[in-house]
Amino acid sequence: MAAVPTPLRDIAKVIRSKNAGPFEITLDIVFKTREDYEAVKQSGVITKELVSELYNVPTQAIITFGFFDLVNAVKITLPRPRAQGGVGETDMHAAQQHVPLQEIRVPWEVS
Repeated sequence: MAAVPTPLRDIAKVIRSKNAGPFEITLDIVFKTREDYEAVKQSGVITKELVSELYNVPTQAIITFGFFDLVNAVKITLPRPRAQGGVGETDMHAAQQHVPLQEIRVPWEVS
């Protein structure tokens, strides 16, 4: 078997973003199986540093970053670039902020 760089959107069951109050956005990556979750976790691809780069947020500003084994999920909370509903804010519900996560490439075993 060979490892092929595969978009996270083809591996995860759910990749979403949502409003977490007027000053924060939450990103969730949920996997269908423990095996998929563990494979992505062990790949070391999803890191605080990668999230920092994707969202142009300093690593120390990331509020929550963690792998949650009990639910086969990754949870990330970031500060909003602009307050919810404020001047220049373009996604009041933060419903479109997950898109950069979908394109993360993970080495994935294919037969």
